[in-house]
Order: sequence, then C-alpha cells, then structure tokens
Amino acid sequence: MAETADHGGGVRSIKVFIPDNPLGHTLVYVVDTDRGPVLIDTGWDDPASWDTLAEGLAGCGTSVDEIHGVVVTHHHPDHHGLSGKVREASGSWIAMHAADTAIVRRTRETRPGRWFSYMTAKLITVGAPEEHVAPLRDAAPRSTLPGFSPALPDREIVPGELLDLPGRRLRAIWTPGHTPGHVCLHLEEQHPSQLPGNGRLFSGDHLLPEITPHIGLYEDPDDGTITDPLGDYLDSLERIGRLAPAEVLPAHQYVFTDGPGRVRELLDHHEERLTGLRALLVEPLTPWQVAERMEWNRPWAQIPYGSRNIAVSEAEAHLRRLVKLGRAEAVPGTEPVTYVAV
Repeated sequence: MAETADHGGGVRSIKVFIPDNPLGHTLVYVVDTDRGPVLIDTGWDDPASWDTLAEGLAGCGTSVDEIHGVVVTHHHPDHHGLSGKVREASGSWIAMHAADTAIVRRTRETRPGRWFSYMTAKLITVGAPEEHVAPLRDAAPRSTLPGFSPALPDREIVPGELLDLPGRRLRAIWTPGHTPGHVCLHLEEQHPSQLPGNGRLFSGDHLLPEITPHIGLYEDPDDGTITDPLGDYLDSLERIGRLAPAEVLPAHQYVFTDGPGRVRELLDHHEERLTGLRALLVEPLTPWQVAERMEWNRPWAQIPYGSRNIAVSEAEAHLRRLVKLGRAEAVPGTEPVTYVAV
C-alpha cells in the first residue's frame, strides 16, 4: 500500500518508488485547490511507481483523473517522469521553468547517438582513461536510451510570480544549480500548526535534510556557454535562507524545519570542499584526476561506471567555481586540460 502523509492545510504527500536508486522514493505532494488537486512532481516513469501514485492518490481521497495540474520542480526523471501519463489520464496541464523546458525539448529532439558522441568527446577532454571511454564509443552506433521522450510542458513557471492555483498562494522561486531551471515553490500561507516562520517551501532537490544534491555542469551539446552551476546553486541557497520558511517539504527524505540552518550547513560544506579541492591542485590535475582524489560516499574503485560520469561532472563544476573565484586556473596548452591552484 502506498505510504501517504497529511501535512495539514490541504497538503499531503505520497512516497513514489524509484527503481534501482538509493534515494528510494520521490515525495510527490498533493495540494488542494479550488479547481481540484495539483501535484508537485510526479515520480519515476515505471509501472510500479505509477501504481504507487494511483494508490496514494486514492489514499488521499482523490484519483489521477481528478488532477487539475502538475507543477514540476525540475526536469529529472524521478520528478517529471510520470507527468505525461498524469496529463493523459486527467487532461491536466504541466508547468515547468523555461530553462528546464528547453532541456526537455532538446532531449526529445536529440538522437541518442548524438548524445553518446558528445559524452565520448567530453570524457576524452577531461582526461578519462580509454577503458572508461571505450564502452560509450562502442555503444554510439547502436545506442538507445530510456527516458528520451519526456512530456513537453504546456505552461511556463515564471520566477517571482504566483502560480495559477485558485484558492492558494504558491509563488515560484528560481533556484538554479541542480538544473538550470530548478524552482522551489513558496506557499505563502500561515503554517497550519502555527509554526514560526514564513510559510512553507516545496524545495524539490534544492534543499534536502541530510544529503547534498548533485551539482554538475549543465550539459548542452550545442551550447558552448561557460556556466557556473555551483555559483548558481550557492547564490540560490542564500536566497532560500533569507526566506526563512517555517517548514521545508523536500522531494526526498522527510519534511523538516530550520531551513536557514540547513542552508548554512550546505554553504559551509561546499566551502570546505572548494578549499580541499584547491589543496589538491598543488600539482596540475585533469578533472578526472581531481574526481579520483575527491571524497565521495565510497572509495573511487567502488563507484559504478555511470556514477563516475556524474562525479566527474561535479568535479568540473567545483573546478569552474574555483577558476571564477580566482583560486585556480587552467594550465595553457595542456590536453587533456589540467588545472592548478593560484
């Protein structure tokens, strides 16, 4: 049976299963409005996840076909995966920030072979060894990838504006970093249990009680813009800290209070990580070598193949932040490129 929780004030949550993922589940929120329930995120596109969502909605006293709208915090498949099926079943709208809608559109239009070729070239550039690159190169000609047809949203979430939810005051806050179009959603209503603070915050993956979201480079094979995702994330964190919500309703783990305290912990964590990374750069290192030396939740030798790609992207994001801060620089003429502290 699906696990649900009532958070008061017309807000409930459903734990929707994520297959083969240590996170375990996505917390899908059901928000009552004058035109019917609205979902914040929908969960992974998997038959078991769909069944869990449907059971959970029944447990909340509603059903999939009664859903009025879907508000997506960001495009990742554990959040946006079931949105299309909900829309098909209910006729609901799907809303997403324009930056992530652009990623959805590009994903739908990009042939898997193009993506494999891009990743192959990128890994060579960061200094990945041949044994890591070879499987991607070999897979490209016959490649297929799951999740390459995510639902295209039909409404835009505009930062700073109230969403069109009759009877509710839900304001969008743009919080890039985890993705370029990630949004948090501020419920500007008094907390139902009168907790002190400024309303409630649906934080997606931006602010989680015990884990740090992945911050890697924004990947676009056709855009050479030099972005700074970690800088975006840290700036976004500070904005959320100043908001001081009474309660935070994240997309994973559990609901918690003291959002500003958690923000401070995350800011300190990333500053420590940047300081430690700069200490590694006493000698020139490629992004791959940096990733091998960084601290992860397990030794590098035990990190699975796909997770190593994610780790390298996170290492690149931290390197890019150090460069922007003037604390490191690329060594001219190196190929693959190396970085050194300054």
